[in-house]
Amino acid sequence: QVQLMESGGGLVQPGGSLRLSCTASGFTFRAFPMSWYRQAPGKERELVATITSSGGTTNYAVSVKGRFTISRDNAKSTVYLQMNSLKPEDTAAYYCRWEYGNYWGQGTQVTVSS
Repeated sequence: QVQLMESGGGLVQPGGSLRLSCTASGFTFRAFPMSWYRQAPGKERELVATITSSGGTTNYAVSVKGRFTISRDNAKSTVYLQMNSLKPEDTAAYYCRWEYGNYWGQGTQVTVSS
């Protein structure tokens, strides 16, 4: 059974940092690209970042480029999203996704507010 378990969300002040984690099980994690998405209240879910199976190539939404970093540890079947210089507009539920299998995690809430 495929599972994607996110963690690391919370409340942070503008300019702060958080690191999200997503631990996968039930498939050969190291063989597949992974992605992070987010969805703010009243808005559509949007792609934030992607990473190839080896971790050698990453891509980012324009809105987060230079502030967020996606990475992975295939030995731990975990993908990370390091978020720096957070802004109030980054407030959203963040989800990891296994694109090939069409699976989503349950999401973790990030709130950026003073």
